[in-house]
Amino acid sequence: MFKISRDNPAYFLTSVAHSRLPIFRKDTIKQVVCDAFDEARSSGGLMIFAFVIMPDHTHVLTDNAREIGDVLRYLNGISAKRLIDYLRAKGYEDSLAKLRIQERGKNHKHSVYEHHPNALRITGEEAFMQKVNYIHLNPVRSGLVEHPDEYQFSSARQWHLKSLESEPLLTDHKNIDWRAA
Repeated sequence: MFKISRDNPAYFLTSVAHSRLPIFRKDTIKQVVCDAFDEARSSGGLMIFAFVIMPDHTHVLTDNAREIGDVLRYLNGISAKRLIDYLRAKGYEDSLAKLRIQERGKNHKHSVYEHHPNALRITGEEAFMQKVNYIHLNPVRSGLVEHPDEYQFSSARQWHLKSLESEPLLTDHKNIDWRAA
């Protein structure tokens, strides 16, 4: 169980797509990212409490099983690798070209995320719930849906006890040890 406190913070992570491109616009791509986040959770020993995959950025609320930089490396590193592999396998050369950056000489490298993600330590339950609500309302504020539960690539339904059998990424929110009211 995870108990939020000053000594045991949660992390609120925002990762923006390279050049703010709508990389995550298609549901198949969003599922690749969700699968990669699940892989990162498993291989990194992380918990994912809440998430949303927006067209040009992601938000994740996670535990502190690792240092914040390591958590970002797991989530962003694995999801970027899986996404690049997917685009290559499907022959999406135009999409790969948009993500290509010049490295040294004539060698090219791809960049899925901006190199300066936003990472915050959350040390209290009230702030934690503010971030959960921010994450879940993100698709509503962006005009993608009218109600948070309508957006498929979010943990909102799980938090509202309306999970579908086909949730794209199951969260660990039931493993939070809340203070007694």
